[in-house]
Amino acid sequence: MTMLAGTIEHLDRGPLSMDELAEVIARDIPEGSFVNLGIGQPTKIADHLPRDHHGSATVILHTENGMLGMGPAAAGDEVDADLTNAGKVPVTELPGAAYFHHADSFAMMRGGHLDVCVLGAYQVAANGDLANWHTGRPDAIPAVGGAMDLAIGAKDVLVMMALFGKDGSPKLVPACTYPLTGVGCVSRVYTDHGVFEVGGDEVVVRTTWGISVTELRDRLGLPLVTREG
Repeated sequence: MTMLAGTIEHLDRGPLSMDELAEVIARDIPEGSFVNLGIGQPTKIADHLPRDHHGSATVILHTENGMLGMGPAAAGDEVDADLTNAGKVPVTELPGAAYFHHADSFAMMRGGHLDVCVLGAYQVAANGDLANWHTGRPDAIPAVGGAMDLAIGAKDVLVMMALFGKDGSPKLVPACTYPLTGVGCVSRVYTDHGVFEVGGDEVVVRTTWGISVTELRDRLGLPLVTREG
């Protein structure tokens, strides 16, 4: 592990698995936040959220299909076919959980009542633009769901994704080439190779795993910077 102007380079480990990355994100979500976890990899975060000394979750999870107070994924006898997240994955409920109409759930999202949402992405641009609903391919099936509402309605939008595609092409890019979900909405990008702050004049590297900042500059083609603190 090395330090570079406030950035921690973990050159002895990485890239992280999605479960390891979910744990990193879970630790960064402020205590007491109302949080929505996007369909796909972000749902893993629910299994890693910190607990207080009473064993209670320190954040409250919201699902767009109408639940507040969602717990970790359900397994075995915990599975209830009527209790799922927006991705239709069986989940548990925590004490005090509430259920409501789909329209009320979207009103929470659109009304600015969520502190944090974590979404997956096909691409994120250096200025914070988000593309996560369509690759533009003729054979692709577009699926925006509630992503547009979350991207604009949540107070803080985080992205969880692999940094590179299967073909090795970067997913953190100077400008998105896929159809946009939201403009300038993302503040931080969590990837298997590092954590980046976006949305300003610079892309700030906070942490890397298994790769140096110098290598990232070469592969991403972005003016990456590090910052003290």
